[in-house]
Amino acid sequence: MTVFDDLIGQQATVGQLRRAVAGASDLVAGGRGAGMTHAWLFTGPPGSGRSEAARAFAAALQCPDGGCGHCHSCHQVLAGTHPDLLYVRPSGLSFGVAATRDLVLRAGSRPSGGRFRIVLFEDAERATEAASNALLKAVEEPSPRTVWLLCTPAPDDLLVTIRSRCRLVTLATPGTRELVDALVRRDGVDPVLAQASAVAAAGRIDRARQLATDPEARRRREEVLSIPARLDGLGACVTSAARLYEIAEEESKALTTALDEKEKDELRTAFGEGSTGKGVAKAMRGSAGAMKDLEERQKRRATRIKRDSYDRALLDLAAFYRDVLALQLGASVELSTGERSGDLDRVARSSTPETTLRRIDAIMECRGRIEANVHPQIAMEAMTSALLVDGRA
Repeated sequence: MTVFDDLIGQQATVGQLRRAVAGASDLVAGGRGAGMTHAWLFTGPPGSGRSEAARAFAAALQCPDGGCGHCHSCHQVLAGTHPDLLYVRPSGLSFGVAATRDLVLRAGSRPSGGRFRIVLFEDAERATEAASNALLKAVEEPSPRTVWLLCTPAPDDLLVTIRSRCRLVTLATPGTRELVDALVRRDGVDPVLAQASAVAAAGRIDRARQLATDPEARRRREEVLSIPARLDGLGACVTSAARLYEIAEEESKALTTALDEKEKDELRTAFGEGSTGKGVAKAMRGSAGAMKDLEERQKRRATRIKRDSYDRALLDLAAFYRDVLALQLGASVELSTGERSGDLDRVARSSTPETTLRRIDAIMECRGRIEANVHPQIAMEAMTSALLVDGRA
């Protein structure tokens, strides 16, 4: 088993990365390194596995056997603990210039033991304009053994000057059968549940795994999909918007609480809480500043997770109306919300394709308003009111 085996439905991408790894080995041996370059841009729709592909590529670049998947180097990279891997995932809504300059400085040093110094930058589109300009200089004038791996949903999310200096890796949306096979094989999910989760996820690997392994995630999704059937008046619109907001808040709280407590416990342990001996009391007094910094990072991460939770709920709602449109147009496509067949048929019969498109536009507009810092519940109230047309949802 190699590091590329878990990239679901990405055969073309795997072939491209294997050729680059072969070129990297040639480069290390003193050759020209055909197929290898110092900057890569991994793009693909949400859930396609951009970060997983970049991490597998990083492991293969460090591995003397091209990504065997079982050596010490592969294990370290995949776990994010390799000394020559700088793993960056912005904890907040943006990544500032100060943090970028520090990253560029660290990236420029020589590898301490690996073959390359690799920077894996998830959500690179979160870099501010000033941060992007600082990143551009590093990508333009890289150190000989530094490799940048940038991950964004689409190439246009980065400055044109940055993406023009990167080799593009485009990931495809995996099919339902590929997702089912992965859930059953890797996660031991029951085939029936795996099939339902894969269809509901509409090609998003992370979402399929969440739905297959978390009953609460499935419950929240069902409640979101029940909203169109409840929109029978303006009062119901306000109530449904409030409930949609609460569902997303519940999900984000569930995700952040476990992470926050684990990190705080690890920090307390690192400073000697529960230990005895000389210097422990002084160390614990010194932990206050570190704990404050951690809490600030956790607050920024919580904001980002909340935004992601709102977006996930809105995308589930958009999927419902996309399926309505498919029924209205007689399209022979897989319905990701097919378990709500009664509601889908009712809405499809009582409205026109033009109305359905306007409703989808209203959901997309709500996403944009939340991204622009409109209070989510207010944005959702405007959206549910737009979903109500002529007293029918």
